[in-house]
Amino acid sequence: MRLLSGHWRPLVAGAALAVLSVAAWPAAAQVDPLTPDEAFRFSARLVDAGTVEARFMIADGYYLYRDRIHFAVEPAGAGLSVPPLPEGTVKQDQFFGPVETYRGDVVVRLTLKDPKPGQMIVIAAESQGCADIGICYPPTVQHVALALPEAGKAPSATNPAPRRAWFN
Repeated sequence: MRLLSGHWRPLVAGAALAVLSVAAWPAAAQVDPLTPDEAFRFSARLVDAGTVEARFMIADGYYLYRDRIHFAVEPAGAGLSVPPLPEGTVKQDQFFGPVETYRGDVVVRLTLKDPKPGQMIVIAAESQGCADIGICYPPTVQHVALALPEAGKAPSATNPAPRRAWFN
């Protein structure tokens, strides 16, 4: 007796393929979301002795809320002036209604009010964002330490802004 004869063979093969496709679907549907630090990479660099360029590199499939981005500096005595953030893209958010969001790169030039030559400072960036797959993150704070140049010296390039890589 043959296991599959004649016209039953294509039907059974098609049914087996359908079962395998459905069985594989949950594994494909499971997503391994990025951590907030990976999804919203923050960097900062000195442009000159009194200017810091702050940058968020937002991974594909993720976005940051414009009104949830805040900056601070330590020590607080260095003072920090934050200009208005660039305009974002308006999105109808299921939780917050119409909001401005960022995708890709966001760059903000921060001004130190009282920089001390040779001083170490820490730029703190608080942000909140979501993934397109419906995962939202709690507010996250990221830090970058910078050494202000000695009097009469230009900033070093020891902390350049990171570049996008193909596979990260």
